[in-house]
Amino acid sequence: MEPISLDRIAERLGTQTPVHTDITVLSTDTRDLPEGCLFLALRGKNFDGHDFVGKAIEAGAVAAVTDTQVGDYPCIIAADTGQALLDIASLYRDTFDIPVVGVTGSVGKTTTKELCACVLSQKYNTLRTAANLNNEIGCPKTLLGLTKEHGAAVIEMGMNHFGEISRMSRCTKPTVAVITNIGFSHVENLGSQEGILKAKLEMLEGMAEDAPLVTSADDKLLAPLKNTLTRPVYTFSTQGNPADVSAEEIKEENGVTTFTIVHGEERLLAVLPAVGEHNVKNALAAYLVGKLCGMEDQEILVGLADYEPTGNRQNIKERNGQTVIADCYNASPDSMRAALGVLASLPCEGRRIAVLGDMLELGEMSRELHERVGQMVTDAGIDLLLCYGEASQAIADTADVPAYHTNDKVALTEHLRETAKAGDCVLFKGSHGMHLEEVIEAIYGAV
Repeated sequence: MEPISLDRIAERLGTQTPVHTDITVLSTDTRDLPEGCLFLALRGKNFDGHDFVGKAIEAGAVAAVTDTQVGDYPCIIAADTGQALLDIASLYRDTFDIPVVGVTGSVGKTTTKELCACVLSQKYNTLRTAANLNNEIGCPKTLLGLTKEHGAAVIEMGMNHFGEISRMSRCTKPTVAVITNIGFSHVENLGSQEGILKAKLEMLEGMAEDAPLVTSADDKLLAPLKNTLTRPVYTFSTQGNPADVSAEEIKEENGVTTFTIVHGEERLLAVLPAVGEHNVKNALAAYLVGKLCGMEDQEILVGLADYEPTGNRQNIKERNGQTVIADCYNASPDSMRAALGVLASLPCEGRRIAVLGDMLELGEMSRELHERVGQMVTDAGIDLLLCYGEASQAIADTADVPAYHTNDKVALTEHLRETAKAGDCVLFKGSHGMHLEEVIEAIYGAV
């Protein structure tokens, strides 16, 4: 973080500061307080940062942003400290005239964020959202990590409710936006896919009127934006739909996908260290982002080839003579279809085994959407299905393949340990709250 004065911060918040100095760190955690930082007291469900203001000041913070005066400590008082964090990050972001890419979507936004960052890093020192810090706290904290050394940033934005992406976008002010797709994630809160589309389009609210949007020509809700929005809209397709950029000759081998990027008259051979058509879509989005940020084709292709899957997102490893696909960070019908497609396409000497957990936050549509996944299992030609969780009973009931269901993770672990043999390919897929990574670690160790 570059130096910024408390006077400027107080002015943006519409308040006063009792201390007149510059800070280079803003922290919300008293466990990480460098001398001379600004402490911001957040109120959460299980904690209240206002209880730690004294500790923060005593540890070396020069002042605290609070929503009420706390004792005799130096406080910059704001109406809402959560909004104050966004406002401070917005003020700070305004000091940087660089490409800032905002990424959202129901499925694939983290992978697309990583691909965009890999591409942009070939030309710019690029800041990116770390891990899954894509909410109203993680987003501004990421922006506050910008320094004069950075030439670009890629900021991921997730949401559960209306208004969240709007607030993050107004803070981030993207110069380019990507919306990967519209699925069913968080439909419990947003009511319908049309509601999800409305929430994702909040990304545009913090952007200049002529700032471009990159999105999918293969998504029935997003494709019409090409003709209905007044801003530039650039589209990608892997399914032969009219688009600005498309992929042809897609081939997968040994965990690597090669494909031809078709962009006008150009035909470019791309190599991506990941599998699945959905990842080709993500790569096409990153290609368009690179072009919009002034990059050459060869730079972009090198960036795509540098990508590495992260965490429990379609991480493919060989363990115990088996191919293990760890893809259990999150789950929705769309990501289930993509993961099952990967399992079906991988070379496999033994059986293809799908270990599927519940998809959460689907509300009244939960039963119907889990039944759809059961049909996907059948269509993918999976040899054996293991399901974990109450909702996943519907997957087991619907799939026309040998199936095992349990609500006991220990029983699931032992059943899989006894069942899976050398040569098998085993997919783990479920919402993060199901913690299927615990099963992976118990049987295979770290993947």
